[in-house]
Amino acid sequence: MWVGHVVLAVRDVAKTKQFLLALGLRDAEPAAPVGVVELRGGTHILVLPRSDDVAPGTRAPFDLMVDDLDAFRARLEGLGIPPAAVQTNPSHRFFLLREPGGHDIAVSSSHATGLPV
Repeated sequence: MWVGHVVLAVRDVAKTKQFLLALGLRDAEPAAPVGVVELRGGTHILVLPRSDDVAPGTRAPFDLMVDDLDAFRARLEGLGIPPAAVQTNPSHRFFLLREPGGHDIAVSSSHATGLPV
């Protein structure tokens, strides 16, 4: 079992979709009038239009988890995508990443077991 879809509503769907593709997500529906990008495991982020701006500091309604946080952060820096400083909480090391629509996306170290659910 996994989460099928999460929604990210932004003013400029195309710009946010291109940002997510640059992070390494896959374009699941290139011809769709909205963004449909896929993560490992089959979860999709639906990038939908909204008419107002996102309030500064608004967290995305999801986080991303990666196997090697430091390598991914270095990759983003190489792409010219500026991640925030790495922080630590009781479960993860993580950093925030601002997407073009204004949401802060948390990118966390993985604690996935790799076992089937």
